[in-house]
Amino acid sequence: MTEQTWNPLLRDQLTWHWTNLLRPRLDGLTDDEYFWEPAPDCWSVRPRGTGTAPVQAGSGAMTIDYAFPPPEPAPFTTIAWRLGHVIVGVLALRNAAHFGRAATGYDSFEYAATASEALAQLDAEYAAWTAGVESLGESGLARPCGEAEAPWGERPMAALVLHINRETIHHLSEVCLLRDLYLHRKAN
Repeated sequence: MTEQTWNPLLRDQLTWHWTNLLRPRLDGLTDDEYFWEPAPDCWSVRPRGTGTAPVQAGSGAMTIDYAFPPPEPAPFTTIAWRLGHVIVGVLALRNAAHFGRAATGYDSFEYAATASEALAQLDAEYAAWTAGVESLGESGLARPCGEAEAPWGERPMAALVLHINRETIHHLSEVCLLRDLYLHRKAN
């Protein structure tokens, strides 16, 4: 009997969904879909100075609506916002903390002004994440996450990989649903 290797299994959890369900559904995303606000007062990615959220974070011409802690109930968010969250809050922050990416955060990131730019950012952060997870090998999955993941810093990297995979699948599934709603909305 051969010893089970966990690294390929953890990577396959995300790569299977990415390749077969998520990324193909994002092909052809238009700017209209990217910025569509399906409910009043949505949080989104916007040109600097045009948001209504308590904070507009970002270092470039575009910012993301933001508040911490978020108001109750949390505002509905656009595809642009959800992609920005996955790109920065889910993937880029972890790539920076664990896999050598330049430091970034919601305040220092340059958010995409178009759907195609956002998808290119998403593809780059996804590639960095999957390569980083692969680089951990088996022993790296057992080491603690460290201070970057406080208060969960003592948990193993495998737990972080599972969490980030789950977050990526979850939020990109929401983006796919919003695309479906956009396609099937009633014309006014």
